Amino acid sequence: MLEPVHATNRLLDGLNATQQEAVLWDQGAMLVLAGPGSGKTRVLTSRIARLMEQSADQKFKILGLTFTNKAADEMRTRIEALVPEHTSRLFLGTFHSFCADVVRQHGTHLGLRPDFSIYASRQDREAILRDALETLEREGGRVEKGDENLVPVIERLYTELIKPEDAPQRVASEYLKLRIKSIYEAYDKTLRRINALDFASIIFYAVSLFREFPLLGKRYRQVYRYWCIDEFQDTNTSQYAVLRAMAGNEFKNIYAVADDDQIIFEWNGASHRRIEQLVRDFSPAILQLAVNYRCPAPVVNLANNLIRNNVRRMQGKQPLKAAKATGMSAVGIVRLDKFSSDLEEAKAVAADIKTRHALQPGRVAILARGYRLLKLVQEALGAIEVKADLVQRRDSFISAPFVWLEACLQQSNHRRDPRTLELLCAAFNEMANVNVDANDVMAAADTTHQDYLRQWADILSTTGPEMAREAASRVLEHLVRSTSYAVFIDFALSWFNELMTQRTTNTVTENEDRFAGFEEDHSAWSSLYPEIKRNLGNASAPLEVFLQELQLRSKTPPPPSNSVTLMTIHASKGKEFDHVYVVGLVEDELPSYHSIKRGAQSLEMEEERRNCFVAITRVRETLTLTYSDTYRGYSKKPSRFLFEMGLLPDAA
Repeated sequence: MLEPVHATNRLLDGLNATQQEAVLWDQGAMLVLAGPGSGKTRVLTSRIARLMEQSADQKFKILGLTFTNKAADEMRTRIEALVPEHTSRLFLGTFHSFCADVVRQHGTHLGLRPDFSIYASRQDREAILRDALETLEREGGRVEKGDENLVPVIERLYTELIKPEDAPQRVASEYLKLRIKSIYEAYDKTLRRINALDFASIIFYAVSLFREFPLLGKRYRQVYRYWCIDEFQDTNTSQYAVLRAMAGNEFKNIYAVADDDQIIFEWNGASHRRIEQLVRDFSPAILQLAVNYRCPAPVVNLANNLIRNNVRRMQGKQPLKAAKATGMSAVGIVRLDKFSSDLEEAKAVAADIKTRHALQPGRVAILARGYRLLKLVQEALGAIEVKADLVQRRDSFISAPFVWLEACLQQSNHRRDPRTLELLCAAFNEMANVNVDANDVMAAADTTHQDYLRQWADILSTTGPEMAREAASRVLEHLVRSTSYAVFIDFALSWFNELMTQRTTNTVTENEDRFAGFEEDHSAWSSLYPEIKRNLGNASAPLEVFLQELQLRSKTPPPPSNSVTLMTIHASKGKEFDHVYVVGLVEDELPSYHSIKRGAQSLEMEEERRNCFVAITRVRETLTLTYSDTYRGYSKKPSRFLFEMGLLPDAA
């Protein structure tokens, strides 16, 4: 039991009684049901700060897990502001970041080297599968046309913790049952051969470690005495298995913040059953944060009307309560507009934003179930000269300079990796207007018995143009003869800027092609690089640790502050905006065609309802909902959710 200290009072200032109770929870498991806008991030960070502050003379650490690096970075910033002297005793990151750390430290028990690469992009995983299938076919295995498209199946097998020998019993296709074991094995062996993991296998092997070596779990329980899990409802099978295996049979200090009304990632394995598992396995005390401090009262009323139609919810859950003035009229706060077609809808939404929010477009977000409608609105905004940014996750850099930078770092870590060398050569050839073939580099390296990075740098340092020779000499100095990767990064960024300023009037088009995507990548790097350094303690972490953190992070540039944000509902989770437009509220869009086919009482329909619930609760000031008679020329009915919210009268 921790001893209370007077300083805790400042952590409770401004919190309501229920929030304070959540912050002051000490020993044992707790499930905090935190609705949208209920202050759950402040509650979670205040509790972590309190635990560290009240145990200042102790050495145990606190484990904080969440689902996005952005959420982890935001929480870290808040905690550093509250207890800056204690943050060295905190691990705060994503499940993947934590599991990568576990595998890096202990994966040798499973034959995994600590300097493994992480393949985050779909393209990388597809390339691994193609290599695996080629090897399997050479060894006499059966490979069929279309097997190269099985990456999602393999990812699901990893996520469900299915071993290759058990895979045939877990696939529905009789045709695939005969081959999935050998294909899955070949994929896994290929990853191991090149010392790499993908997102799903990182957690698969972390679970394997805790299950096969129980003493490892005991060690982590001793080091991390308190576990705090954000957005627990989004955990999939393997993520929950990490917690369960690490906890053993006695550990109970797990503090989960969740909302079963915001489970919208069932396609990734999230399920309402996960909260039921937590309750069964850990018997937590349950506390609900029901007060919504974000949304206007009319929006809270809509949200309550909508979500009560779901039957698979925690029993005894209270409806949301609006902290903002409850006597507010919906007029001017909630608007519902109907149009003749999706094109007219897009044009009207764009025109409305220009009329109402032209001076502050950054306060506006447009949400939809999928990208097609968002692209229509983006085009309509562009046509009337309103800046708009369509947010799409990006796991890789797209410009030649930053592809080359990352490839140089990767090649320094894995000196004879042919796949990385191909990226390095292609990016540098495009950027520096040279022609060095990766196959020639590998052949020369085999002759001189050098690694690929040194061979590439040697070739360019003697035969390339001046700007190429400069880059090659820095590679030799900082990445070959030493691993001063931070110094090399500083050089590369400065060098990129010099190249950009050297453009002349006659070569602008050429340079723009060679540097396509540079500004976006530069913006993404400027955001993620400081966060990675801060997450690693601003110390000179080993290169492989830095690279693993880099590979785990999205390369999506932050949205410009002076533009309208367009994003899918799934991408909007955890965000909030002053003015929100939700478009495409018709049957077959929201809810989706698939959920309608599954039935009105199906799991899929309940998730679609939660999608709508999440969308409308992103708003701080005004909410505009729109729908049309036709989409892509087909007639559509208004979404059932509009009726459930009480915005349209029942057909009867």
